[in-house]
Amino acid sequence: MSTEPSSFDRGAAVTRSLLGWGVVAGPFYVVVGVTLALTRPGFHLSQHALSLLMLGEWGWMQRVNLILTALMVLAAAWGFLRAIRTGRGLAIAVLVGAYGICLILSAIFPPDPVPGFPPGSAGGTASLSGVLHLVFGALGFAALAAAAFAYAGWCRVIGAPRRAVGATVLGVIVLVGFFGGAAFATIPLGVLLLWISVLAGLLWLALASIHVYAWSPHPVRA
Repeated sequence: MSTEPSSFDRGAAVTRSLLGWGVVAGPFYVVVGVTLALTRPGFHLSQHALSLLMLGEWGWMQRVNLILTALMVLAAAWGFLRAIRTGRGLAIAVLVGAYGICLILSAIFPPDPVPGFPPGSAGGTASLSGVLHLVFGALGFAALAAAAFAYAGWCRVIGAPRRAVGATVLGVIVLVGFFGGAAFATIPLGVLLLWISVLAGLLWLALASIHVYAWSPHPVRA
């Protein structure tokens, strides 16, 4: 039986705690978003992008969902910065943080109504808020994909080629899905592509957070 005293590294514990939010963010956003989508009159998952839930009488609920998810993403970004003390870590953290900030800005500037949603809307209007929503969405997903590519580079450096390939594939899916979805936003194919982009991005964030969490030093040291 070892008689060596054990010590608790508070900094390591904080780092792991922050990375844990990167795992929670995706399921939280999807579960809350789908629940709202299934309970909002006139909203159809096959026809409407989830961001449209920010419109109408109960739109504040989806805004809160987006902002809370963004805060979790920002916490994970800080965790990446604390865990990976290299240029790759800084790049991952800054890019994930940029994604989180863009989520907040997308909540502040909601999209324009579309035909049929909110109920009774004729759509066809373009506002500054709607344009900014698209711009911040594009910047956010581009930043998230770039973060996946930066993480892939770090994985190659530490000798984890399979994780590097997986991250690269997910990053490409994020880009293709978002910009393809934006191009076909008025038809079900566009909505499907947007969903694929969102899920791929959140999946990468969760997997990367789990990996770096396990890679980081344990807070209890003997």
